[in-house]
Amino acid sequence: MTAFYKSASIMENINMHHSDQTSNSNWTILFICWLIATTSALGSLFFSEIMKFAPCVLCWYQRICLFPLVVILSMGLFSFDKSVVRFALPLAIAGWFIALYHNLLYTGIIPESIQPCSKGVSCTEDYINLFGIFTIPMLSLISFSAIVVLLFMLKRRLSE
Repeated sequence: MTAFYKSASIMENINMHHSDQTSNSNWTILFICWLIATTSALGSLFFSEIMKFAPCVLCWYQRICLFPLVVILSMGLFSFDKSVVRFALPLAIAGWFIALYHNLLYTGIIPESIQPCSKGVSCTEDYINLFGIFTIPMLSLISFSAIVVLLFMLKRRLSE
């Protein structure tokens, strides 16, 4: 009988260690999401407030999705609230669609006749163009893509 209890105790310790590792890696995924959102928000503010690049209408819509993510994801980090994915994912997906639309507009795939930026700053303004690929709309799309992928990974891991 004693060997059975020792065996059960060892298995329990292994399971606890495994759940601690899973919990730590889930927290790390959430932290990386927060880090991407925070870096993107600070970069957005740097471009508009320091570099004096006027944001277009689509940039503002993307900011509406991005800025709350910084707060929501940080609140989920402190106690590792599993429901943070439920609140953050819709914002990240909405931001991704706006960023995708912005990139299609920027590259000329979407015609100028349906641009939302007919007044004020143009949505196709070329402030930054590194290596012919990395524009402000592309940086936004990359950030939202990474956040969406990581949040889907986290959602899948939490449902297991």
